[in-house]
Amino acid sequence: RNMVHLEFAQESEFLGYTTETAEGEIVAIVADGKPVDSAPIGTEVAVLLNQTPFYAESGGQVGDIGRIIGPEGEMEVNTTLKDPTGLIIHKGRLRSGRLRKGDTLTLLVDGFAREATARNHTATHLLHSALRSVLGEHVKQAGSLVAPDRLRFDFTHFSQVQTETLERIESLVNQGIRANVPTQVAEMAAEEAFKSGAMALFEEKYGDRVRVVALEDISKELCGGTHTARTGNI
Repeated sequence: RNMVHLEFAQESEFLGYTTETAEGEIVAIVADGKPVDSAPIGTEVAVLLNQTPFYAESGGQVGDIGRIIGPEGEMEVNTTLKDPTGLIIHKGRLRSGRLRKGDTLTLLVDGFAREATARNHTATHLLHSALRSVLGEHVKQAGSLVAPDRLRFDFTHFSQVQTETLERIESLVNQGIRANVPTQVAEMAAEEAFKSGAMALFEEKYGDRVRVVALEDISKELCGGTHTARTGNI
């Protein structure tokens, strides 16, 4: 996927849990796989910033899209990725002017796509809970896609799920949506989170501090993704 491998002492600070707009400084620009000091209009680039509200693709959730506006030019962000060291990489095309290393930029996440993705991510948690309630607690998430237009949830089970059972699962998810429960997010020590009964997913790596997303008594999962404020928004 033409990932950019860069080595920097500085990590990008992610601001996107609380805002969709921010200012940031260009730490590096990469074009054709090589670091450059500046890039002109039309160039496909990857940009690294000291801080960003753009969510980088992880945990099944797609990366944010949007715009980056500098003193001399504007970039359209087509996707946001994380490199293997955790750096947040903004990829896209220069639509006008020029970007230069060291520029201070205005960073604008596409709020429509972000909120649509957030609704689908919260729906994924409702679906996970409903599957475990109906099919049994052996059900484990085995991959997912959370995008603005849809969600896909992969899980392990003994056999194909019958139509009547799918209808029960759908009904449970819809009950959770109609209940309009708030999405509660808390950061805590990993040990404390596991003791509280928060579910962890196999494909995620967890540090000493974790983020727990709870939907009242319906669901409690370790999750780094973005979520809608209430289930009724879904």
